[in-house]
Parts: sequence; C-alpha cells; structure tokens
Amino acid sequence: MSLTDRLTTGTLGSADELAATGVEVNSAKDSVVRHLHYLLIEEMGAELTDREADELELRDRIERRLGEYLAEDTTPLSATERRKIITDVIDNILGYGPIQEYLDDPEITEVMVNNASTIYIERLGKIYPASGRFIDEAHLLRIIDKIVAQVGRRIDESSAMVDARLPDGSRVNAVVHPLAINGPMLTIRKFSRDPFTVDDLIRFGTLSRQTTQFLQACVLGKLNILISGGTGTGKTTLLNVVSAYIPDDERIVTIEDAAELRLHQQHVLRLESRPPNIEGKGQVTIRDLVRNSLRMRPDRIIVGEVRGAEALDMLQAMNTGHEGSLSTVHANSPRDALSRIETMVLMSGYDLPVRAIREQSSAALNVVIHLSRLRDGTRRITQVAEIETMEGDTIVMQDIYSFDYSMGVSEDGHYLGYLKPTGLRPKFAERLEYMGIEMPAEMFALGQSSGQ
Repeated sequence: MSLTDRLTTGTLGSADELAATGVEVNSAKDSVVRHLHYLLIEEMGAELTDREADELELRDRIERRLGEYLAEDTTPLSATERRKIITDVIDNILGYGPIQEYLDDPEITEVMVNNASTIYIERLGKIYPASGRFIDEAHLLRIIDKIVAQVGRRIDESSAMVDARLPDGSRVNAVVHPLAINGPMLTIRKFSRDPFTVDDLIRFGTLSRQTTQFLQACVLGKLNILISGGTGTGKTTLLNVVSAYIPDDERIVTIEDAAELRLHQQHVLRLESRPPNIEGKGQVTIRDLVRNSLRMRPDRIIVGEVRGAEALDMLQAMNTGHEGSLSTVHANSPRDALSRIETMVLMSGYDLPVRAIREQSSAALNVVIHLSRLRDGTRRITQVAEIETMEGDTIVMQDIYSFDYSMGVSEDGHYLGYLKPTGLRPKFAERLEYMGIEMPAEMFALGQSSGQ
C-alpha cells in the first residue's frame, strides 16, 4: 500500500483535509514527504520533543524508520528521490525544515518566511522568492518554537513577538497569531559561519584599506566609536570586525539583546538581556546590563545596539573613564545618529535640557561611522565623521572620509565609487600620535587611491 493510500484510510485524515492546510502538493515526492512527516510525528511525537535525547541516535532511528516506510511504499521513486525524501523529512523533524538548505547556503544572507507557503531569501543584496515551503502552519510553528526554546525564550498568543538567535549567532525575529494575520512570520538574518574579516569587507567594497588603518588607530587609541546605519546595512558585522582591533590584554564586556558578537580576545564577558517571564517578571534590560557592567571593571564596553534609555548610561560611562567603547544605532546619517541618541536619552525619564544632552554626546563620542545599503545591493561605509565640540547649541562634526557617488554606475548597475578622504585631518590625530599611534598625512590626503 502506498503512503497516499495509508493517509486516506488511516488516522491522519484525508488528502483533501491535509491540502486544506494551505500548502499545495506539487509532486509525488512532496506528497510522500508530507505523509512521512505526519506518520513520524504521530508515531514518535514524544521522542521528537525530548530535549535530553541524543540527536545522533535519534537521527539514526528516524532514518531507519523512514527506510522501512519507503521500502513498503509503492510510489514510483528513484533512489535519488528516496534519498532526498529522507533528507527532507529529517530536516523537517530535526532541523529547520525547508529553510535548512537556505541556512546552509553561504551566499544567502537573509531568510524571510511570510507564511507556511511563502518564503523569500536575500542573495547578494537582492531579494528573491524561494521554492521551499513548510508542510503546514503547525510545522512552521513547531520550527519557531524550537528556535526560541534554544535560547530560553517563549512565543505564544500572550507574547506573540520574539527576538532570538540561532546557535551560530544568526538573528531571528518571529511573529505569530494574533499579531500575524496571514500566518506565522519568521525572519532570520544570517551570520557567516566564518566571521567576516577586514580583508573580506575590503573585497566586498564596504570600506577601503586606508579606512581600515584609520579605524585601527581609533580603536587602539581608545576613541569612542558609534556605528550608524539603516536596517540590514551591516552594522553588527562592522562592529565585530572593528572590535578585532582591541588588544588581547584588555577586559571587554559585551551587552546585547541577543548575543551575536563573536570576539576572539581571551578576556571577553558576554551579557544578554532577558524578557519578562509569563508572569511579567524577571525582565533584565540593556540599561540594567550597562549599569551593571560599570561594576565589572571593564576596559571596554561594547553595546550591540543602543535603542532606548540605555543611551544615557552609555554616554555617562564614556564620560567617566570608560574610553574605547563601541556601539551601533539605527540612523540615516551621522547627524541623525546624534539626534537619535538625544531622543533616546530623553526616553530615560530624566528631565534634562537638550543642551546638556548634546554636551554629553559631544564630550563622549569621537567618531561616527555610517553604513548604507546601496541600490545595487552592496553595503558600504558612506561617511566617517569626527565629532569635535559644541558651538552654541550645535554639535560640530566634520567628515574625514565620504563615499564618492560622482563616479556613477556601471552597465550592470554597480556603483563605481568608493570611500575617499575629504582632505581634513581629525583633531584627535595629535592626541593619538602622543600615544605612539601614527596617523600619517597620506591617510587623509585628497587624491589618494582607495587601497583596494
């Protein structure tokens, strides 16, 4: 008897009932995968959800059971198709279902699941529809539950949104009913299994070799650096790369919503915020962690992203001897980044005058690096600005490097420009030279090549 016959005569419901889940069966192979999935869930349900089960042993048992099912099946399938069916079902049960292959593909940088039957991927900065689909909505929900449970988070109707991460650090956001009208939504921003290095970013065109020398000098000189940019511009990737310049003998405290940074220094302490539990208690915010980090004797404080009242505590830390701190912020330009910091400080609940906040910002921050995702899909540093001082009620900034848009676009739509020095030498260059960190005039000279 074929699996289709079993399905229509057994306890799993009719083929029409299963088709009503919203996912069409496009081929005999898809139908077999679907039916095997349900048979295994029914037969091994409790074992599949046992977190203490040995994964290799469980995988072997599932593979043997699938082999037995397929041996009994009369559906005409080649040996290659049978092998692919076993792989697909194991991915559905033990992996991340149809998105597993996209997570394994190094060229794919983002996976966007709009609902059980609609998946999009981002490849080389461009978004494309994907052919994969989940068995049904329950299958997608089970994968979401599996992801968030790995990091001690939960998602249900009372807490229908969650931020989490995969074991490799990839960033995950999920939204379920009642907030998600068209079905559960899952967005995964992948991290490279081998973290990008500065040479990778130079090869991608994100920055120039001149700029890397400048950034290295800034980190070694313990300047406070803020990385700004829109969503998906590569802020966290650049933060990871820049933090690699921190000397190995310094004590580093990282603070994140979901631990994504992968620093290779020996003395790194990683802190991660915690949402409230089902009773609404136990929440630990980024602000709480920033305050606590000051009592941990840090040489450097790295805040993965500033998005709220913790901005005030971060500025105060930078102004009270914790030099060389790094962070990121969502903004459209370096000037907007300072405005956002100002707004977030006001969110702290203290009635501070705007001028006092700006004085704190201008005294605390030294460099703002701005990233943009251009229309050709590439992510580039488009501005590196020095924060100087206050003139009246305005913070004075000057661009040290800026992206040259005037070079135009190639026939295939790629920007020909690159990051160039503006010819202005930063005011802090003399301070760094006193520390023995050289910043030669050629680093800022107009007409210099990109070093790529």
